[in-house]
Amino acid sequence: MAKRVAGICYIKVDGEQLEVSGGIEVPLLEVKREAVMGLAGPAGMKETALEPYVKLSAIFMPDFPLDKLQTNTDMTITAELANGKVYTLSGAFLAGESSAKGEDGTTELQFSGKRGQWQ
Repeated sequence: MAKRVAGICYIKVDGEQLEVSGGIEVPLLEVKREAVMGLAGPAGMKETALEPYVKLSAIFMPDFPLDKLQTNTDMTITAELANGKVYTLSGAFLAGESSAKGEDGTTELQFSGKRGQWQ
């Protein structure tokens, strides 16, 4: 029997569910690892912290929580993926420049935050 690994996903902003129209992207790791090279080859590795985030394409519904996204800087974003994995971003705020696309009724959102955690 096949296991579901992709498909329907859910996003909640402070408990309020958004209508998702496209993919959801979240980081798998909290750090980036790179080799530190010496003259004789790899001498070890270094770790650099990565930004916790959630990216998605949402449908710009009439009840879209625009006021909440414009003003709140300490939200909790929950991304539930089709495979059952859940990523929670805390201390989140809407990052970058978001815009509504009238021709297809969508908006691209990127949330950044203080901590991302897989459950």
